[in-house]
Amino acid sequence: MSLNRAIDPDPLDPSQRRTLLALARQSIAHGLDQGGPLPVVPSDYPADLRERRAAFVTLETGGTLRGCIGHLEAIQPLVSDVAENAFAAAFRDPRFRPLTRPELARLSIEISVLTPSQPLSFTSEEELLRMIEPGRDGLILEAGAARGTFLPTVWESLPEPRAFLRHLKQKAGLRPDYWSDRVRVRRYRTESFSE
Repeated sequence: MSLNRAIDPDPLDPSQRRTLLALARQSIAHGLDQGGPLPVVPSDYPADLRERRAAFVTLETGGTLRGCIGHLEAIQPLVSDVAENAFAAAFRDPRFRPLTRPELARLSIEISVLTPSQPLSFTSEEELLRMIEPGRDGLILEAGAARGTFLPTVWESLPEPRAFLRHLKQKAGLRPDYWSDRVRVRRYRTESFSE
């Protein structure tokens, strides 16, 4: 089952991508100076960037992860989501210390804009594994209070579906071999771009 075209928005054009990347960097710089994300006025931006969309912002220095924060559901205009998540990735990712001013010049920024997620219907782990499209699918896995997600970019380091799913279960706080009829999985796609 592939994601249907109706929920797959048209891709952003190069100028829209540049605008979002610049906004992310400005929000991080604002955070260094003011201690908070850049205030955004959505009406100052083109209509496509004002749509309610969910995004993740991933930061790297020298090819090493430096922060990654985002939303799985669309809760605000895309420009607001990018500004908020860029600040959070730089200063609030609990895995890293807050970004410092000298790091800003070496920082690379990637933005992943998500499609709405769609639930997958399966009766076994084997059936789920057959449904997953490596390299394309981002997954949200839930079982009771346990929850985790992997963006499609994670396929670069975990290209085999079984390993991808086992690591996702661990990220959600479950054993890698955990299975139950309580497992729920939703899939989404991303449009990712970087500086």
